[in-house]
Amino acid sequence: MKLKALLLAGATTLAMVLPASAKDLTFAFQGDANSMDPYNLNETFTLGYLGNIYEGLTRRDHDLGIEPALAERWEILEPTRWRFHLRRGVKFHDGREFTADDVIFSAKRVRMDGSDLKTRISEDTEVIKVDDYTVDFVTGSPNPILHAEWESWYIMSKSWAEENNAVQPQQATADKENFATRHANGTGPFILKSRDIDVKTVAETNPDYWDNANKEHNLTSVTLTPIAQDATRVAALLAGQVDMAYPIPVQDMNRVDSNAGTSMLVGPELRTIFLGMDQRRDELLYSSVKGKNPFKDRRVRQAVYHAINVEAIKKVVMRGLSTPSAMMIAPGINGSSDQFKRLSFDRSKAKQLLADAGYADGFEVGMDCPNDRYVNDEAICQAVVSMLAKVGVRVNLLAQPKAKYFKKVLAPSLDTSFYLLGWTPGSFDSWNPLYNLHGCDDGTGRGKFNLGGYCNSRVDELTDKILSETDQAKRQTMMDEAWGITIDEIAYVPLHQQALAWGVRDGVNVKQRPDNQFKWRHVTVR
Repeated sequence: MKLKALLLAGATTLAMVLPASAKDLTFAFQGDANSMDPYNLNETFTLGYLGNIYEGLTRRDHDLGIEPALAERWEILEPTRWRFHLRRGVKFHDGREFTADDVIFSAKRVRMDGSDLKTRISEDTEVIKVDDYTVDFVTGSPNPILHAEWESWYIMSKSWAEENNAVQPQQATADKENFATRHANGTGPFILKSRDIDVKTVAETNPDYWDNANKEHNLTSVTLTPIAQDATRVAALLAGQVDMAYPIPVQDMNRVDSNAGTSMLVGPELRTIFLGMDQRRDELLYSSVKGKNPFKDRRVRQAVYHAINVEAIKKVVMRGLSTPSAMMIAPGINGSSDQFKRLSFDRSKAKQLLADAGYADGFEVGMDCPNDRYVNDEAICQAVVSMLAKVGVRVNLLAQPKAKYFKKVLAPSLDTSFYLLGWTPGSFDSWNPLYNLHGCDDGTGRGKFNLGGYCNSRVDELTDKILSETDQAKRQTMMDEAWGITIDEIAYVPLHQQALAWGVRDGVNVKQRPDNQFKWRHVTVR
């Protein structure tokens, strides 16, 4: 076996040998980036792709440590005032100079209507220009993780956006485009050259990149070729049509690894795959039950949990390459704890709970699922459908490409009754999923991705305290309490953390990050 396993939270890498000549890289993913507008969709692949073209004030290395990017350094002047000293001499791809005005503009734009990344900067944070290369962030209360998610808060050119009528972010759930939908003007190591949606997107090396003196890669250009079908994507890698492809379906990994000229990179991912249920509406949108909502009853949610055989999903669907989870976060995320255990797989108990809740004959419900976003996502949903049928819950599955899936479930109406989703906290801290996935939606950004409408005021109270508490021991105590409440109330049904599965041809050296972001600046090709 040639499988290279990543055994730590950080990524083990293939040995890097810098070839003398620059090369082109072509890679395939199961879908396309949703938009070139960097505030369009809070989704790992889209943000990861754009992170090669745009940059934040900070970035993360391949071990996920925070390091300076467009900000050379920062300091905490007061508990609620952070000062960022900007890097001088940085140019946007069109030659415009990067200054504090771009940071101020980007801080405003990312919090506008239409942005899917509003939580990168809280509404009560004031962003103040000190001079052309110094910016202060003044928060309403102390925030020890203020910059933890800023690698994917990308800085845009104020004048470029204004000149091209792209001041307002493109909304992911709407059909209206702006200039930034198909064009980009970042400061990153690669420049967008052409964009043919769902066919091919090409970027080229930025010859004037501010960090070229420390360049690791030897790339001339990078071409993304979306290939939705697993078999076609694997065949393209094996035939040498692409240099790298992901994800590789678990059933094809040995084939890729035993093929002369290709090998697998496999490692743990910090993403949790889970099931969500509409607990908001008085009547489900897609259900045989009229006049009430079964998922508002904890017993029904518990029955769904007991009906899921997560070990069977691991063995049959994931071929052993998943880690069943009791929490909505992976080990390695700050706040994770082994004190929480999964509910048992128990069909008899599930049936009894349904009967106790008044659904002895079960009920019918619709389920939304992406089919090109997570590893074996549709197959997982099909397994869930089969398992729930055995306890009387009849599920009508709607599996769609991620562009259609996200447009549906993230619509203002939250058009779903039951769904599968995955989440990687951008801050690698529990505050992120507690705020985004469990917060009571109050219109400020809290609970933006809480599609099922779970709400507990004590969890919100703890989440706010977790954000402002600087003592890690106290934070952990509060995180334990918050997770204990949400797990006991079965806010969601966590399934597993999937494994990363990247296929590469020989001679392509990459660094695999456990957040599944593909950074081209760490790639060499020979």
